[in-house]
Amino acid sequence: MEKSKFEDPFKEARQDKGFGEMNDQNDPVKMILGHKDVRKCAHNWKTFQSGGEEVGRIVVPSEVHIRDTRQIPFEVDPPQHKSYRDLIDPWFKRPLEADYQTKLTEIIEKVVEDALAEDNVEVVEEFALKLQSRALTLLLNIPFEASELWISWGTHVFRSEDTALDSDKANILYDYIDAQIDKTIANPDDSLYALLLNAEIDGRKLSKEEVKGVVILTFAGGRDTVINAVTNSIAYFAEHPKSLERLREQPEILNTAIEELIRYFSPLTQMGRVVTEDTQVCEHAIKAQSRISMCWASANRDERVFENANEVVLDRKVNPHVAFGFGTHNCLGATHARQIMKILLTTLSKKVASMEIIEAKENIEGLDQFKRKVGFDSLQVQFNTL
Repeated sequence: MEKSKFEDPFKEARQDKGFGEMNDQNDPVKMILGHKDVRKCAHNWKTFQSGGEEVGRIVVPSEVHIRDTRQIPFEVDPPQHKSYRDLIDPWFKRPLEADYQTKLTEIIEKVVEDALAEDNVEVVEEFALKLQSRALTLLLNIPFEASELWISWGTHVFRSEDTALDSDKANILYDYIDAQIDKTIANPDDSLYALLLNAEIDGRKLSKEEVKGVVILTFAGGRDTVINAVTNSIAYFAEHPKSLERLREQPEILNTAIEELIRYFSPLTQMGRVVTEDTQVCEHAIKAQSRISMCWASANRDERVFENANEVVLDRKVNPHVAFGFGTHNCLGATHARQIMKILLTTLSKKVASMEIIEAKENIEGLDQFKRKVGFDSLQVQFNTL
């Protein structure tokens, strides 16, 4: 079977019941699988809450035991959510600026050129992680050299090879952010840290804890997801050279191709919510204070919405995917991620004739009754110059 083929493990449950179930650290999760139901739950923030009392509980797997800092604005509901979002949205739209794109292009072209200079490259660690970390320096507006430390942490912020959630590893990130906040207080600069430290919402300055919450989200939310999107796209074009050639000949389909790859691979499987009142989803009773998850990956393969849902259709005309979430809490870093993909695919089409997968080790996510391939633990690829 093709290495870039990602099966849909949710299909039977989605069609039969509309939901699945998993036990997450003895805190059960009802997984909502249909596109319509997922969007309905995501839109209804009053019943399905992000900003509950327990920090980290809406993440699946739950991060209750490895952090006590609320990720902002991710774990805050309206009306306060809007205050935070209005403050930081302009910063996260900077990837639309020409100067930002020029610098991002330089970063991505260097990673691709380095790959072309080698006999073969391990894409996860040596390509995608480097690209993601170096691009993050632009988003934070800090010196490029900082990326070398982040690269040394490996691909996962909260997980080690043998532990799903590793508090010791998470504390490396938290301690680092604390130090950077203190450094910026002592020596103000033009970084995201400084913007947040100087900002006011609702007539007051942000606390250090709130600043930390925004920065943790920026680091953690865009790490595995960007690495998966980049790695999985490399695998796809390695096995579909005519698709890469098509991008070269038809650059006008680039934007639809990006949305389609993001839909198909769905770099983040699901996101949870805490139920605030007894209710029903998919004609199934759900108790207050229990958890649901909105399974983006399943919704993005819903055959009632997407024709040929299990195929990559680069020029898909109608594509209401939910890979970046939906509703109030749609992904803050979506603009940055889309620009990374746009520049990467443009660079590959201009500089790379073909790619060949030499060896691949899949990353399989265990979700009790479901097993989902989310990407690769390693992917050895040969890049051939155009």
